[in-house]
Amino acid sequence: MDLMNKLKILAESARYDVSCASSSVERKNNSNIGNSRKFGICHSWGTDGRCISLLKILMTNKCIYNCAYCVNNTKNTTKRVSLSSEDIAKITYEFYRRNYIEGLFLSSGIEYSPNRTMEKMYKAVYLLRNKYGFAGYIHAKAIPNSDPEYIIKLGKLVDRMSVNIELPTKKSLALLAPQKSFKSLVNPMNTIYKAKQLPELSNTKINNRSFIPGGQSTQIIVGASNDSDKSILLCSSNLYNKFKLKRVYYSAYVPVIKNNLLPSLFSTPPKLREHRLYQADWLMRFYGYKAEELLDDLNPNFDLNLDPKFNWALNNLNLFPIDIYKASYYELLRIPGIGPTSAKRIIESRRYSNLNSLSLKKMGVVMKRAKYFISIKKEPLYKQLLDSDYIKNSLFIKEKEVQLSFLGGN
Repeated sequence: MDLMNKLKILAESARYDVSCASSSVERKNNSNIGNSRKFGICHSWGTDGRCISLLKILMTNKCIYNCAYCVNNTKNTTKRVSLSSEDIAKITYEFYRRNYIEGLFLSSGIEYSPNRTMEKMYKAVYLLRNKYGFAGYIHAKAIPNSDPEYIIKLGKLVDRMSVNIELPTKKSLALLAPQKSFKSLVNPMNTIYKAKQLPELSNTKINNRSFIPGGQSTQIIVGASNDSDKSILLCSSNLYNKFKLKRVYYSAYVPVIKNNLLPSLFSTPPKLREHRLYQADWLMRFYGYKAEELLDDLNPNFDLNLDPKFNWALNNLNLFPIDIYKASYYELLRIPGIGPTSAKRIIESRRYSNLNSLSLKKMGVVMKRAKYFISIKKEPLYKQLLDSDYIKNSLFIKEKEVQLSFLGGN
């Protein structure tokens, strides 16, 4: 099989890892400059907000594991191919020269053994850095059950590394991926976390580059198991706290393989549920919420009709209204319709001016949401008794009216 056909198969096999989003664009070159291939190219974002195009491939889709949710599991009849370390380095270099990409996202099935797979990945990245002089962005996967020495060797060369935990509980992991264990998945995370604390690895003056400067991330599949949103958020929260992960990515399960333990092949991926989990993750990372606040045993899953912050506010009406003249920054962030920018503007403006509904709106506060939860100098904007059903229904009616007006309805 020629190299481009191998690449196409391995790029297709890598598409379900959502650390990047595939561009899915292809344009033929009609005697002009440049090309675009729809397979293998994905987008990531740098710390400065710049979009980075990456070659996203597996080193091999051969795998000794039989994870029920994975299209590359050992029992599936998919066509199996592998790229050599030299192939990966050369392809990445040539794609970069042609301006297809700016970096590499390299993952792999587990061929023969975890250590052998990691050694092969290390060799590919080593060749790319040293033989071809490639200094661009590289994101590599750490293979579960591989020895720490391989992770550290590879981590010295790449910008980011990730270990996909896939399932949030031991029970679901034992059911759908019995050859893996939580210990085998978190051990590489712990190795990366501890290595980043070592001065001899993290000090750029010693090494010219720090160990995995982009940090580490992981992925959790949403909907492949019966795990609740609460279980998923608790898992994410623990990973953030213990290993200082940069991101947890959530991937709505796409039925790609038939198995009695999995949702039907005809079911729709739970994209809205995935979206709500991303919103909740954002609240945990930037708004000061804890997973235990957002969901509990009585309400273990999000209401898909409400964003998590609004849902939390309706379930905690006893905490409102909040006086915007006395509230701290993080208390202001608890008010639906107020975000980081408007919260900072309120804190700055309340020192020297009288605030009202109009001035709050000019600061960026979404008043149709916030008015139910705000008081100004102990005077509530919404004069009636707070009622969650009324607020929810009132908001939905107004949003529907806006949509009908936009569409030309009455």
